[in-house]
Amino acid sequence: MKDSERKTAFSEQGLYRRQFEHDNCGIGAVVNIKGQRSRKVVDDALCIVEKLEHRAGKDAEGKTGDGVGMLSQIPYDLFRTECKKLGFDIGGEGDFAVGMFFFPQNVLKRDQARKLFEIIAGKNGISVLGWRDVPSSPEILGQKARDSMPCIMQCFVKRPDDCAETVDFERRLYVTRRIFEQSAESTYVCSLSSRTVVYKGMFLVDELRRFYTDLQSEDFVSAIAMVHSRFSTNT
Repeated sequence: MKDSERKTAFSEQGLYRRQFEHDNCGIGAVVNIKGQRSRKVVDDALCIVEKLEHRAGKDAEGKTGDGVGMLSQIPYDLFRTECKKLGFDIGGEGDFAVGMFFFPQNVLKRDQARKLFEIIAGKNGISVLGWRDVPSSPEILGQKARDSMPCIMQCFVKRPDDCAETVDFERRLYVTRRIFEQSAESTYVCSLSSRTVVYKGMFLVDELRRFYTDLQSEDFVSAIAMVHSRFSTNT
């Protein structure tokens, strides 16, 4: 049997139809092989995920997605400018790390989780420089996404003096994150790193860029960007 005949015979078995083969997550990446950060890398990655609707799940109403996100290098100039507006200095590249946190909307629980992270970080020799409310546009989301939307905040922490190299700092950050995650059940940590940051949420594919104001800034540049559109399954 020829390959073409084999494919035709297989496609006609049971309820299987090749044209419906679109039930898995979508993923894409853009990399500047010279390591040069640019806005184009970020824009191209966002364009990829915006074309992955056939690889992204959504609710029956079609207004809330299973999840869309992007990992990129830290946009140093953007964060440095925004943090100065808030009254604190994060220093130069490698001097700080940023964590992306999904906190409870309840103010008391959120403040308790923030304080817990500061305590755990301090015990690991990491001092908190400041917190930032991540600017967003909740009005574009579906009702289910708005109902379950967390309070999204970024935490900026200082590299300890005894962490001479980035890899040592990253190890310390990983340990801090794991201890916190095991202690704060109501908070989710998207990322905590001195090199990368993750923006994500229960979006439709075209909502990631529109929801996060940061992703629309010309100062949000990176040499790498990886995107993911989630199609939740039971396998």
